[in-house]
Amino acid sequence: MARTKYIFVLGGVASSLGKGIISASLAKLLQSRGFSVAIQKLDPYINVDPGTLNPYEHGECYVTEDGAETDLDLGHYERFSNVPTSQANNVTTGSIYKTVIEKERRGDYLGHTVQVIPHITDEIKRRIKLLGNTGKYDFVITEIGGTVGDIESLPYIETVRQMRWEMGRDCAVIHLTLVPYLSAAGELKTKPTQHSVKTLLESGVQPDIIVCRTERHLNENLRNKIALFCNVEPSSVIESIDAKTIYEVPILMRDENLDTEILRKTMMPLDSQPDLKKWEEFLYKLDNPATEVNIGLIGKYIELKDAYKSINESFIHASAANECKVNLKLIHSEDIKESNVAELLGNMNGILVAPGFGERGIEGKITAVKYVRENGIPFLGICLGMQCAVVEFARNILGYKSAHSTEMNPDTKYPVIDLMEEQKKIKGLGGTMRLGTYPCKIKKGTKLYDIYQTLTISERHRHRYEFNNEYIEEYEKAGMLMSGINPKDNLVEITELKNHPWFIGVQFHPEYKSTVAKPHPLFVSFVEAAYENNKNR
Repeated sequence: MARTKYIFVLGGVASSLGKGIISASLAKLLQSRGFSVAIQKLDPYINVDPGTLNPYEHGECYVTEDGAETDLDLGHYERFSNVPTSQANNVTTGSIYKTVIEKERRGDYLGHTVQVIPHITDEIKRRIKLLGNTGKYDFVITEIGGTVGDIESLPYIETVRQMRWEMGRDCAVIHLTLVPYLSAAGELKTKPTQHSVKTLLESGVQPDIIVCRTERHLNENLRNKIALFCNVEPSSVIESIDAKTIYEVPILMRDENLDTEILRKTMMPLDSQPDLKKWEEFLYKLDNPATEVNIGLIGKYIELKDAYKSINESFIHASAANECKVNLKLIHSEDIKESNVAELLGNMNGILVAPGFGERGIEGKITAVKYVRENGIPFLGICLGMQCAVVEFARNILGYKSAHSTEMNPDTKYPVIDLMEEQKKIKGLGGTMRLGTYPCKIKKGTKLYDIYQTLTISERHRHRYEFNNEYIEEYEKAGMLMSGINPKDNLVEITELKNHPWFIGVQFHPEYKSTVAKPHPLFVSFVEAAYENNKNR
């Protein structure tokens, strides 16, 4: 087998240009030519992982199969490539330094002075090569967070320099920059790109390919100018123009020959063409819906674009699968009261109550659940959303008016959501979390069985509190079924209502497993139910 090739994607000029989408799009193109590809993200922050970061700081925390709390870009990697990621796919400065310091404390460095070079850079190199050393991949694409010139990114840039020197044509560097349009001058400006590449060159790294993020097309003169001043071939100046949806980017990059340039730079065979037929079919369905529905997403971070990223993308996948456009309305849970719930939710064909932690906005979520339960509106509750449905049912059907989760009210008389006994003995937030993939047994004859068409599933979790099994019998007698159970610990994973068109709560996070190639069946069924609701109205 040929040696694994390493592709680095660096950013300059500004953050949020779309390094993750370019990385995922390149992976998709290489896959479509028959190559095996892995993608990883190196994050310069000193947190060991983003698990404790506030969504206001970092957006969504994405969870992998093996329970790693990672950057949201890993979600893009999976949604494009349909390949599960793991802890090895996300590396932070915090985790690098933690490992090096632990080695130093054990005496692994034999008394030598521990320094950024070589000890930190060697550990970064080791992490980068973990995926390549498995022998599974032709390419490992590594996205480096932040922008060139950031102090915290310097050890990563130095590592790229070393790997380029050591590995030659087995490495290639893509530099993503901004080519802004100045409306006053009526032209695109290449100077920011030139300065960004100059900064990169000062660190000893020459980019092989420059991808230019732009809102206007680059003409040949501009491409030649960038090539001349940045020491690359004109064919290696790639235009990345603004797109209607991120899912158009692989097509745009194919048309710009990004994958061809990478294969040429790394001396890999060019004897196949990218096969994106299924991807193009997905885009056609997305662009040509036969109908549309209104779905409300209720959460407490709705003002943050990336807080519910995986849920938003799952609706896009389900939209295409149903050929039905989903108009997603974000509703702040703190705004929902008994007095206005009908006004806020009355025009919705479906309601999703989002996951989260903490008490803020919880009563608004519970009020929303009551409204959709009583009015036959399709409902999907995820994690805390399921727990809100359990609390609402206890208060208004079982008659336990003070029922709550012990997360919100430790002294509640009716703790229908609670920590497991063994969790109560654990100190430290991380230790009590159920993270990663767990199995679930589905009961036959339930709506969930109709949706999944199998008795055993596995889904990803990120939560601390569980349904209190002491109340199972009362719930089921009153009409709320426990339709999915964790077989090992007998934990309730899924609830559904008997006499309701579509009312499902899941303790896990189905949005983490939805991809373009495999839209999640729960989201597909939920959108279908919303369509039926709209049609019946």
